[in-house]
Amino acid sequence: MGPIGILWLRQLKRYVRSRSRMLGSLGQPLLFLLAMGFGFGPTFRKAGGGDYIQFLAPGIVAMGMLFIGIFSGIEILWDRQFGFLKETLVAPVSRLRIVLGRTLGGATVALIQGALVLGMCLLTGFRVESALRLPAAVGFMALISFAFTALGTAFGSVLEDMQGFPVIMNFLVMPLFFFSGALFPLDGLPKALRLATELNPLTYGVDGLRGSLTHGSAFGLGTDFAVLGLVTIVLLWIGSWLFSRIQL
Repeated sequence: MGPIGILWLRQLKRYVRSRSRMLGSLGQPLLFLLAMGFGFGPTFRKAGGGDYIQFLAPGIVAMGMLFIGIFSGIEILWDRQFGFLKETLVAPVSRLRIVLGRTLGGATVALIQGALVLGMCLLTGFRVESALRLPAAVGFMALISFAFTALGTAFGSVLEDMQGFPVIMNFLVMPLFFFSGALFPLDGLPKALRLATELNPLTYGVDGLRGSLTHGSAFGLGTDFAVLGLVTIVLLWIGSWLFSRIQL
C-alpha cells in the first residue's frame, strides 16, 4: 500500500475508534433536523412551500459533511504537537502525496458522515424522489467532502494555535452554512443576501443535493457541478501548496 493509501486508512481508523466523535458529530445535524424541520414545518407549509423536511434534509446532509471536512484540519495540529507530522514530512515521499492521502482520508470520513445523516433524514420522513438520481447525489456529496476537507487542510497548515483553530473554524463554518440556502429558499432574497449565497461554494453543493434528491435545484445541476468542481480543484491546490510550505 502506498503513502496515500496508508494515510487514507489511518484517517478511517481514527474515525472508527473515536465512537464519541462519531456520535457527537451526528448530534448537531439531528438537532437541526428535528427542531427546525418539525418546528418550522407548519409555517413553511402554510406559506406554500410544501414539506419542509423535504426542503431541509439536503442542507442538513451538506452540513454534516461541512463540519467533519473542515474540522479534519485540526488533526494536522495534533500531529504537529505530538511529533507525528515531523516523522511524516521527513519520509522519502512527496508532500503532494501526503496531503492527497490526508485529504482523501478526511473526505472519505466526511462522505460516511453524510451517508449517516442521510439515513437519519430518511428515518424522520424524508423521501428520495428518484432513485435514478442517487449517483448524482453521491457525486455532489463527494465534491462537498473533498472541497471542505481541503479547506480544513489549508487552515490546519497555516495555524499553530490548537485553541484558536475551533474559534476560527466556527467563525467560518456557521456563515458558510447559514448563507448556503440550506434553511431557506433562494427565491426573492434581498440583493445583498442573494449575492452572499451566490458567492458561497456550499450553496452549489446544497442546491445540487436538493436537485438530485428532490428535483428542487435553483441553478441547475450542470451549473452546480461545474462551480463546485472548480472550487474543489482550487481548494485542493491551495491546501496542497500551504501544506508543502510547513516548516519542521
